[in-house]
Amino acid sequence: MDVVSVTDEESVEALEGVHLAQLAAGERTSVQHFRIKPGAVVGEHSHEHEQTGFVTRGELTFTVDGEEVATGPGDSYVIPGGAPHAAENCGDEPVEGVEIFSPPRPNPPWTEG
Repeated sequence: MDVVSVTDEESVEALEGVHLAQLAAGERTSVQHFRIKPGAVVGEHSHEHEQTGFVTRGELTFTVDGEEVATGPGDSYVIPGGAPHAAENCGDEPVEGVEIFSPPRPNPPWTEG
């Protein structure tokens, strides 16, 4: 069994104000921690991975397939693989949470220099 603590992994500023830390990765899923500063935007993109997540702090607004959805602490979500999506922190505090990807995304593009 592998155990990876968010305190053991250095986060990467993947986009301005968007900090991601790659955590545990198995054969069928991978986990990442995210922290998004107020005003930061993750532009529209898509990928093959189904993306599920859980917001632990702050409020994050997603746009998925053109539909805007607000999430907050205690909310979980799923974004189907291949669906165009974006996210924005429209609030006054950082947003934090965890996401799980299937199939795993152990070496996402933001980890490559």
